Formats: sequence, C-alpha cells, structure tokens
Amino acid sequence: MMSETESTTATRQSSNLDSVEAPRPYVVMVAVMVALWCLGFAAISVWFELTDHFATGQHARDASAISVMNWFVASLKLVGCGVALLAGHRRLVAPRVVGTVLWAAFATLTVYVLGSIAEALAMLTGVAGDADRLDAASVGYVVAFGLGAGGFGVLATSHARRARLDARVKVLGACGAPLVLGTVLVILPALLRSVGLLSAT
Repeated sequence: MMSETESTTATRQSSNLDSVEAPRPYVVMVAVMVALWCLGFAAISVWFELTDHFATGQHARDASAISVMNWFVASLKLVGCGVALLAGHRRLVAPRVVGTVLWAAFATLTVYVLGSIAEALAMLTGVAGDADRLDAASVGYVVAFGLGAGGFGVLATSHARRARLDARVKVLGACGAPLVLGTVLVILPALLRSVGLLSAT
C-alpha cells in the first residue's frame, strides 16, 4: 500500500501537472502542422507498400527488405505524430517520456538535414558523388525535413519549459539521434542482409 508521504508526493505531482500553463496558440498550431507532416510522410511510406512501388525496377531484388524498412520508418513517423499532438495538448501527459521523444525527434531530423546538406555540398564541389543527381526534388526533400526539424524544435523547447524538464531529459533525447539513425541506416540493413533479404551491394 502507498504510504502517506508517497500519497502526498503523488498528489502534489498530479496537482502540478493539472496547473501547468497551457501551450501558446502558435505552439498548438505548430503541433498540428508537425502532426500532419508526420502523417503525410507516413502516408507516402504506406502508399509505397500498397502500390508495390519497389517491386519492379532496380530495387526489385531488395523489395522485401525495403518493405521492412518502410514499415519501420512509417511507425517512427506515427510516433512522431503522437508526441507532436501531446506537445500541443493543454494537459501534460507523461511529460518526461514525451519530452525525451520530442528532443530525440528534433535531434534526429537536425542531424539528418545537416548530413544531407553536407552530402550535397560534397557533390557540388566534386569531392564525392555526382552533382547531376541534385535537382529540385532533392532540394525540396531537404527543405521539407528542415521544416520538420524546426517544428519539433519548437515543440521540444515549449514542452521542456512547460513541464520544467531538466537538462538530463534533453541530453537523453538528443542521444536518440545516433540511435535512430544508426538503426535505420546501419543496424536494420545489416540484420536484413544477414538473413538474405538485402543484397550486399
């Protein structure tokens, strides 16, 4: 059974969550836009699967592996949608968990965008890759992810202030960037390659 001290502490914590200030109107608007951003990109992943987009062409032999990665990434986008909506909610729900995921999403997208920009610069300067591969679609893709990163940055900052989160939550969330990117770009492909679903090249 809960002791009187524990009960009092729990009551105070609950009271603090109930009395927290509501998110500002612009934060709510950003939360909705980020949630729609996540849903939009998740819908693209689902569309790829429903239309067997990778079943033909140069990626056909890796279609099964790409499908696994597609669903995994789509699930991450849906998680992002959920935490974005929670960040714009008047009431704080699992503030430390939501805060950690928000900072992880912000850090992950930021690192991804910076990496894409660095890759583009390397291609433009002739250091690596082919500059002819850069087109309006490529630029738009990076800009879209930059907007997503900015949106999550606004939500993460606002949520941290409202929930009075300490620096440890932010650091823990930021550490999620290499974990998420490492899983998507290295660990998952390696696992799929080990079971024969992904070709070596």
